[in-house]
Amino acid sequence: MSFKFPRFASVLLIAALVAIPGTSSAEVAPKKVIVSQAFQSLLYLPFYVAMDKGFFKKEGLDVEKQTAGSPSVALASVISGSADFSIHGPEWTAIAISKGAPLQIVSNVVNRAAVWIAAQPGFKYSNVENLKGETISTGMMPTTSTSLFIKLMKEKGIEPNKDLKMIQVQIGSEIGPLLANQAKVAVMYEPGLDQAVSKGMNVILGFPKMYGPYAFSSVTTKKNTDPDAIQRFVNGMELAMRYITTDPEGATKIAQAEFPTLDPKVVESAVKRMIADSVYPKSVATTAEAFDTGMKTQVYLGNLKEVPAYKNVINTAFSDKAIAMK
Repeated sequence: MSFKFPRFASVLLIAALVAIPGTSSAEVAPKKVIVSQAFQSLLYLPFYVAMDKGFFKKEGLDVEKQTAGSPSVALASVISGSADFSIHGPEWTAIAISKGAPLQIVSNVVNRAAVWIAAQPGFKYSNVENLKGETISTGMMPTTSTSLFIKLMKEKGIEPNKDLKMIQVQIGSEIGPLLANQAKVAVMYEPGLDQAVSKGMNVILGFPKMYGPYAFSSVTTKKNTDPDAIQRFVNGMELAMRYITTDPEGATKIAQAEFPTLDPKVVESAVKRMIADSVYPKSVATTAEAFDTGMKTQVYLGNLKEVPAYKNVINTAFSDKAIAMK
């Protein structure tokens, strides 16, 4: 005599198995997402920590990292659908939104204007005016470091094209003219800054402290991206930021592993500097103050006609839930 298992009983059994701890769908089949980063950069350490410490995995995500080579290409990957998230300056997202792209920023990544000015030993510096007439090594435009430097000079009444000699080089190569004595001053990102410091150069000015909270790099995604995947991703980023705050040594080791060709001591110094200067955010939130400061710079540079409305670019729903996690 055969026994037919009732259909409703099968459904109940499946539901019960799914509810058993350790058999959740997140653990059995993590959601696959692709993240396109503009560059492999020490600035993006929160993202690397989330990957290397397993915070994304803990949230049920299988994250694939891709390096685009530029912010525009990274963002284009999201717009085209070949990537779920992109990491780059928020101005690229704001510009795309102003042209009708259905995008949103869901997480902070870099919360300060992470640019510094270094000078040769013996260079006498007391204020910005001391730079007038000097030869300056800067990154090739367009790049935020050179843009901020030009903005600062003009605000101080110094015309870059007339009062300075600027040597523009590939980003990351700014140290070259400094070491070759072709320039006395260089405008730099990390880790180039601490590479210069290791060669005896002095840091004479830091934009992070000058500007305060500044939306410098963010996570962008489409408005129709799976909201559950977004929340899991933002949760992972939040856990990474908490980890950097509570275990800077552990974060440094991850940075060193992500950049194996760099001098470990240079990486350590760079991470320490960026933690001290609050470059890495304490949470995934992008405040209205930080957004406004960053966007005003873009308006000044002519990249935006006006500062966009905060709520039209930043979606705080996901960051609010992530921050509320215990």
